[in-house]
Amino acid sequence: MTETPTAGTFEGREHRLPVRVYYEDTDFTGLVYHGSYVRFLERGRSDFLRAAGVGHAELMDGPSPLAFVVAGMNLRWLKPARIDDALIVRTLYERVQGPRLIIDQRITRGDETLCEAQVTAVCIHPDGRPRRPTTLLMEKVRPWLAPA
Repeated sequence: MTETPTAGTFEGREHRLPVRVYYEDTDFTGLVYHGSYVRFLERGRSDFLRAAGVGHAELMDGPSPLAFVVAGMNLRWLKPARIDDALIVRTLYERVQGPRLIIDQRITRGDETLCEAQVTAVCIHPDGRPRRPTTLLMEKVRPWLAPA
């Protein structure tokens, strides 16, 4: 057994992150609270980068600091998840447009899709101004982007 948490795995271009539903993720009905899906999706995007060799701290500490903000998120909830469910957050970084990263995500339980998300994340300077991705970020992410 390893003491290091998993950052998920890649299958082709798709990153897959296992997530377990805990009591804290649910609402008073016992179903996963809608805001919990947003947290699961964030973990998927962050662990995609981690598995691709990019750490958030490393991006901020480099000579050309960079962070991310979510500029847009379109979510569709299709089926509910419940406590103890074993979910998979599936993440595809589709393309880079200037400072924007276009990301498609799904949360599944077995063969069922529970939630779909289209996310636009923007690279920013620490002061909040948009900026293009660093060379380091592009080198690490480019192999996972959709073919042009």
